[in-house]
Amino acid sequence: MDRKTARAQAMKLIYEWEMGGDGGEDTRLELLEVKPGESESDFMNRLVEGVQQNTPRIDEALRQFLRGWTIERVTRVDLAILRLATYELLFDKTPEGVVINEAVELANQYSTDKAGAFINGVLGNLARSVREK
Repeated sequence: MDRKTARAQAMKLIYEWEMGGDGGEDTRLELLEVKPGESESDFMNRLVEGVQQNTPRIDEALRQFLRGWTIERVTRVDLAILRLATYELLFDKTPEGVVINEAVELANQYSTDKAGAFINGVLGNLARSVREK
């Protein structure tokens, strides 16, 4: 598994968690077919746990840039992508270009036609805000 795949798997686990699942070992082993110790599985786990532990701070940051939207109104898939990317921008210090590009690609693959542009706009504004601090 490469980092791109690890992000996609992390997004799926975050989505499952948002929908009331636990994203536990059964999901990781059987549904996502992620083996313990597999390359980048630690990265995936760190992303998922980071989002779960920091959701209030992540959502607070997102609210500033969801112009005309509320967290509750954002589709769960888009919210999982936004939370994952926001975690990386705020806490993981992944380069912003990588984060935004990967988030837009996830949106293009797993969400609606307009999701990529929406996510790009929200994350672009968030990244500028983080850069200016």
